[in-house]
Amino acid sequence: MKSNISSISPDDGSRDVRLWLRLLSSVNLIENVLRQRMREQFGSTLPRFDMLAQLDRFPDGIKMGELSRLMLVTGGNITGLADSLEKEGMAVRVYDPNDRRSCRIKLTAEGKQQFDRMASAHQGWLNELMSGLPVQEKERLYTLLGNFKSQLPGV
Repeated sequence: MKSNISSISPDDGSRDVRLWLRLLSSVNLIENVLRQRMREQFGSTLPRFDMLAQLDRFPDGIKMGELSRLMLVTGGNITGLADSLEKEGMAVRVYDPNDRRSCRIKLTAEGKQQFDRMASAHQGWLNELMSGLPVQEKERLYTLLGNFKSQLPGV
């Protein structure tokens, strides 16, 4: 069923609320499927996958504070995830020889292999979930959301 923005409500201010709710519910529906599949197929969580994805972007490692900033979570959350990944041999902390308080965390070879498997599955799940939307509509939606994002404060 197709709809356009003018069909969601009269222009009484509630259109923005309804648009926000549509965006939020769409993201939540996708995220719930991804969470469930990540748990079932890999015994993992989305925050853990997100951290592996960030570590994959920085092969030489990344400082914990920077990782916290990129993931928009507290340092405590990062420390807990890092401890778990390190315990399982998927990541390692590399300390600065000139400042033992400063360290970078990076993927191990085992962590990289596991992340690659997870990332491949994750992409397949997203492809499946979005397969009902024609390519032109995906491109248009991508452009519209980019325009919307660029006008938000703090971007």
